[in-house]
Amino acid sequence: MLYGTFAQRLAMEYDQLSDRLRQAGDYVMANPLNTATRSLRSIAAEAALPPATFSRMARRLGYTSFELLRDEMRSRIDRQIDSHSHSFADRARRLQQDSSTGALDFFGAHRDACLANVQTLAAGVDHALLEWTVERLHRSRRVLLLGALGSTGIVEHMSYMANFLTDNWHMAGRMGASVGSALTGLGPEDSLVIVTKPPFARKSILAANQAKEQGVFLVVITDSHTCPALAKADAGLLVPTSSPHFFSSYVATLFLVETMIGMLAGRSGAEATARIAEVERRNRKLEEASDRHET
Repeated sequence: MLYGTFAQRLAMEYDQLSDRLRQAGDYVMANPLNTATRSLRSIAAEAALPPATFSRMARRLGYTSFELLRDEMRSRIDRQIDSHSHSFADRARRLQQDSSTGALDFFGAHRDACLANVQTLAAGVDHALLEWTVERLHRSRRVLLLGALGSTGIVEHMSYMANFLTDNWHMAGRMGASVGSALTGLGPEDSLVIVTKPPFARKSILAANQAKEQGVFLVVITDSHTCPALAKADAGLLVPTSSPHFFSSYVATLFLVETMIGMLAGRSGAEATARIAEVERRNRKLEEASDRHET
C-alpha cells in the first residue's frame, strides 16, 4: 500500500509506470485545478488519453478510485487558497474583536497576508498556462472583460491598461450597459476574461455559460475551485486572497492582471508602441495629463 501525497506516490512509482500511466500522472501534477473541477471525461479528452487510464493510474498509486485522487487535489487547493468559510459580517466581527483586545496588529497582519498571497501565486502559477492564455488573448479579434461586485475595479483597471496597447479590449456592463449586448456577435475568434470571487456574481456565471455556448475563449480568474465558471473555462487562474480583512484581498489579483498586460505589451510590437505614444500625446493635448502627472 502506498501512502503520502499524490506527488510523493507518483515519484515513488514513476519509473515502474507504463508510458500512458506516466502521462496521466504528469497531467494531474500539471493541472490540479482541472483535476479538481472537471469531469473525468473532460480531463481525459484534454490529455488525449482514455478515461480508464486515469482510473488505472489512481489505483496503481493506492487510491481506491480516481474520485479519491480528485478529493486530494481539492484539499490541496483549499489549503493554498482561502476557503471563505466565514461571511463578510462574521469576519468583520472577528476583526473588531481582535482589534478591541489588542490581539491584532492590522497593518502588519494585512501586509504579511498580501505579501504571502503574491509569493504563493508566484510559486504556484502555471507559467505555460499563463503564456498560452496571454498569447490567445493577443491573437483574439475582440477581448471582453467582465467583473461584478468587488471585481469591477480590477477589470476596469485591466481595460484601462490594455487600451494603451489596442482598441479591441472592452468592459462588459460598464455604466449600466447590457452584458447581453456585449456578448452578442462574439465567437471562437474572441475572448472573455471574467474576474469573480465569492460570493460569485450570478451575472458573471451566466455570462461564462453563454460565452462557452458561443465558442468564445474563456478565461476565469478566481480564488476558489468551487467557482461554477471554472468548469466552462479554457484557462482557469487561481489567485490567493487571504487577509485579516473582512473582505478578500485583491492585491495578488491586481499583480496577476498587471503581469498579463505586461506580457501582452511584450507581444504587441511597434504598432502598440506608436499607439501608446499617440494616447499620451492626445491626453496632454486634452489636458487630461501632463509630463508631471500620471497618464
